[in-house]
Amino acid sequence: MKQPKPTKHSNVVFNQLCKLIPVGMVRNLASEYGVDKKCRTFSVWSHVVSLLYAQLTHSIGLNDVCDALRHHSAKLFAIRGATPPSRNGLSNANKTRDADMMEALFWKMLTHLQHQFPQFGPAGSYSKLPRRFKKAIYSIDSSTITLVANCMDWAKHRRRKAAAKLHLRLNLQTFLPSFAVIEEGSHHDSSRMMALCAGLQAGEIAVFDKAYVHFKHLFSLTEMGVFWVTRAKDNMCYHVCKKRQVSGSIVRDDEITLKTKSSKEHYPQRMRRVVARVEVNGKFVEMVFITNNMDWAASSICDLYQSRWAIEVFFKQIKQTLQICDFLGHSKQAIRWQLWSALLLYLLLRFQAWSSDWPHSFARLFTMIRGLVWDRFDLSDTLRFYGTAGDRWRMCIQPQTAYLPGFAP
Repeated sequence: MKQPKPTKHSNVVFNQLCKLIPVGMVRNLASEYGVDKKCRTFSVWSHVVSLLYAQLTHSIGLNDVCDALRHHSAKLFAIRGATPPSRNGLSNANKTRDADMMEALFWKMLTHLQHQFPQFGPAGSYSKLPRRFKKAIYSIDSSTITLVANCMDWAKHRRRKAAAKLHLRLNLQTFLPSFAVIEEGSHHDSSRMMALCAGLQAGEIAVFDKAYVHFKHLFSLTEMGVFWVTRAKDNMCYHVCKKRQVSGSIVRDDEITLKTKSSKEHYPQRMRRVVARVEVNGKFVEMVFITNNMDWAASSICDLYQSRWAIEVFFKQIKQTLQICDFLGHSKQAIRWQLWSALLLYLLLRFQAWSSDWPHSFARLFTMIRGLVWDRFDLSDTLRFYGTAGDRWRMCIQPQTAYLPGFAP
């Protein structure tokens, strides 16, 4: 039987990927944020396309982007009139244009895809997510992105180090960001706690590490009707009000109140403290969890916190595949432009993988598309038929059995 193979396409693969962005979306946002002013030769659309190309090809410098796009200027112009940038033009655009527009483009594109294709999000849920919870579950964490200290004074947070920090709220049912903040690495995680949780609805669940523990913020979530699960700090002082029966890997299950005056003022109600033996890297260790839910089974609380580790998988995906190690500029705006373009490319690739029933990993998807950037293959067919080609037919010949006189064959 003849094996299927991808068909030719009138547009290159990179064109098909960029055209997932609706016509006029970038232009409207550029007008809203005033980014389209004084851009006579290098349009905002060309700027977005150039940064997506830099991400997709792992470009390590301005010349890398500009020279490659200039070489393929005819194919680039077919992407809704995009033009190759000059080195100074791209550098100046990254430095002076408001990166809030790129952030708004990411969120608007995410809303557009989820509205047009409601099944897009749930299809990418985290595999180890507890299925017994019907409400949305969010994992909250941050990741530090190392920068060059000697030329990025705005990002210094230690004596000889500079970094940007990505605070993220990840929806575990869709494995897509629902809120993100990019800022200097000097800010502590707890300072962005309320901003990350501001959009949560009553009944939804937030799971985060103990770096985000601030009892005043936790009580605000409780008053909002949001359930939260986190780890207790080692120096937390408390008074046990009620002990519950335990079994299996659960060591303790208590209802507690905070003991110190300031903590009790910030969180006057009871909370729940669960001590459990959890397997980490093949070894069982005791972990202490706290939550404001009094009805869940203790094992469910452990499972919820273990699902928080999905956000580490997300950070691993974007750091190991996208270009967020070598930056095209040193200013804060340039860093934000590149980070938001990385998240936008991640969104486009995730949608393309979903629409093409891609069965393999995200890293394999990225490397495959990177090798086909300027080829005229139908991208959906290429992903759908990937790995379906059979081996060539080979004739197997059985060697003749040796025959010696006096021996039976």
